Amino acid sequence: MTAAGLADEGLTRRLKALACTAPLHDLDTRKPKLDWADATIYQMAEIALHTIDQVTIAMDFDTGAGHDEVIDRLLPFIAVQAPSRMPEEHVRVAKWVLDNLINVGTTDRGFRRVYGSLGPGGYQRRQFDFKLLVELAAPDGEVYLRATDEAINVLVGALDTDVESAQIAAEVKLENLINRGRLADAKLAAEQARYRTVQYGETLRAKLDATRRDVRAVDWEREVPDLIESALGHIESRFRAENAILKNITTARDESEDPDHKRRAAELVDIVADCIRRHTRLQSRLADAGAVFRAEQDRQQFSGPPQRATLDLFGQLLMPTLDLPLADAVAPAEHFFHAVAGIVPPVVPSLSSLVSLLLRPAPERDQLIGEVPEPELVPAEVNDRFGDDVWRQADELLDLPDVPRRLSGLLEDARRSGQPGLPSLVALRALHAYSPEVGAARRQGERHVLLAVDDGAVLDDPDFGGADLLLYTAQVDRADDETEEVA
Repeated sequence: MTAAGLADEGLTRRLKALACTAPLHDLDTRKPKLDWADATIYQMAEIALHTIDQVTIAMDFDTGAGHDEVIDRLLPFIAVQAPSRMPEEHVRVAKWVLDNLINVGTTDRGFRRVYGSLGPGGYQRRQFDFKLLVELAAPDGEVYLRATDEAINVLVGALDTDVESAQIAAEVKLENLINRGRLADAKLAAEQARYRTVQYGETLRAKLDATRRDVRAVDWEREVPDLIESALGHIESRFRAENAILKNITTARDESEDPDHKRRAAELVDIVADCIRRHTRLQSRLADAGAVFRAEQDRQQFSGPPQRATLDLFGQLLMPTLDLPLADAVAPAEHFFHAVAGIVPPVVPSLSSLVSLLLRPAPERDQLIGEVPEPELVPAEVNDRFGDDVWRQADELLDLPDVPRRLSGLLEDARRSGQPGLPSLVALRALHAYSPEVGAARRQGERHVLLAVDDGAVLDDPDFGGADLLLYTAQVDRADDETEEVA
């Protein structure tokens, strides 16, 4: 038998299906090598399947599941496997499984497996590239997770199947299982039907995204109109089937006497109701698909051709220059680098450069100034002209609660004390008391304030001139009506 006779497309599909499950088995293979926990107690492949399940259920047409939301949904499932372990370890296991399904750490975050195929040229080894979970950015800047077609196929166990036929088969199977009372199997079939609905919406979303990038990349003449027409017919038939199934499940739930049977029926009601909601959202997207195509066609058609042809640096410059002798290659290389280097940097950076500058992390301080030298500190100069003893003696002289005194007499008493600077301090405080801040003294809780009054007498003093003020210590009282009284 020739190699062409041995070729089997079904075998190729099964090999690809087997490749999609390899990352899940790798988790159990690598778990004994984890240095932060004894992870042999965890069934990593089961946790991975549950992760894909939660991401698929949370997926909508435009958004997906948040990282924290998925981890929170995984924790009860992980805790059941290892109830004696700490919650911090459960969280770390969930993050490790999620990162491996995204394939964090690789360039394109994809998986690659080698499989063989038979054809006219004999046995050939080929590479199959796929992803299970992908991270996408929402318009509001949030990063969310979506399950790929390969991940959904791995989850439901129906690889390389047509979306429409799989949906119909799941609905028929679901209705038959409900009629026979096998609600446990009916729940599994209902979940499979929901996954197929998600995959159907994902196909439409991919077509619309490709249209927004380039309207010519999608066949809007035959392929997409046929897709929309068949999808609308699919939704119409599914609405009828699911509403009938929902009615039967509700009846089975209400009439059942078995608590377990009633609980399973209630779970089925929630799943089928969720399918109906997803079909409603998908119908809305299908109705808007034509408007999206027309808007993108107008936008891309009237945007105009590029003003300057794109230069292929590799094919038009680098490779021809490398083929030239060194003497001939210097001139085109110099012209190129002089043109791309520019003369001066732009005054206003581009938006992408500005965002890059703003988001750049701050450099380490030691990379800027190096070691900080120890400063040589000089003792602070004492700027207080009057010492504590001078202030104390001035307070004693200016404490006049009974009889007012003249400034001239207070200056004579200050000179007789022999304290240097005391006459000057008494004169300064008498001048300050000519217009005292009674309100400030009241707010600070002081009970007395020094007052100075000019009655026309002239100061006769060898060092100071001006008016011979009359000084008196007044008492500050707080009245009930919050007014100031100066006695």
